Amino acid sequence: MTTPTRSTMRLILLLAVLLKMVTGSHQARAQTAAPQAKLSVHWEELTAADFREGIRRSQATCLLPFGILEKHGPHLPLGTDLLDVRYSALHGAEQEYAVVFPEYYFGQIAEAKHEPGTVAYSREMQLALLQETTDEMARNGCKKVIIVNGHGGNDSLLPFFAQTQLDKPHDYVVYIFDERTPSSGGPAKKTKIDMHAGESETSNMMISRPDTVHLDRAANESGADQHRQDLPEGLYTGIWWYARFPNHYSGEGSAATKELGEYQMKWWIDSVVKAIRAVKADDASLKLQNEFYEKSKHPLDTQP
Repeated sequence: MTTPTRSTMRLILLLAVLLKMVTGSHQARAQTAAPQAKLSVHWEELTAADFREGIRRSQATCLLPFGILEKHGPHLPLGTDLLDVRYSALHGAEQEYAVVFPEYYFGQIAEAKHEPGTVAYSREMQLALLQETTDEMARNGCKKVIIVNGHGGNDSLLPFFAQTQLDKPHDYVVYIFDERTPSSGGPAKKTKIDMHAGESETSNMMISRPDTVHLDRAANESGADQHRQDLPEGLYTGIWWYARFPNHYSGEGSAATKELGEYQMKWWIDSVVKAIRAVKADDASLKLQNEFYEKSKHPLDTQP
């Protein structure tokens, strides 16, 4: 039997060390390149441990899609706004990760109380519940809360709510995202009046929940402007909507097309993605809030 020389042994050891280094390098690269495990964007679907990871992965950014329960003409479901806004928010969060709060529909819809299925909460409840909800979201790590509005009746409520966050210190920021329909582009629209359950909203529902659209019923009621009030522009009264659209229907749902819905919903989702990215990149708002809270304690010390 031949005994290995010292040089041969050294060569064998060197090759073993090199082999280990190469193998380790490949393993390290494989671990580095491995994609993150898929994590649900649905708050209610996450385990406690996964929720912690979701907050970390989202950079503490959470979405609160805000819908409503109200009549949508004779052909769309009561939850149209809720279904549409959750569709856009969930798809947006899947592209730019954020944790999405469960169904929320506790908003302003006093003008539809005369229609079946409408759930209209008092103004005190609306504000109190929204404050409690965002406070609880923040307590669970959501330091950037984006309220994604899906209902036109909330257009005044939500900016007011955001403004009231300056009443007292909060360790989080509320952002309102209220862009639902592109102002241009896409398939040409056929109708001029299109404010509620009309061409646009019906087209959107043909994408988000086509199984709930009853297009054959869209012409059963009139969505025309009834012009039952004669007031100058700039003079507002709460009964304005009922005066114009007593059937809680504005437009012609029968004009809807899937092509228009695809264009509008893609635009909405893309807009949500941009909003999430902008909020994640925002490192100024919370600092400015804290500065404001501190200065507001001693207004006489504020220098021009």
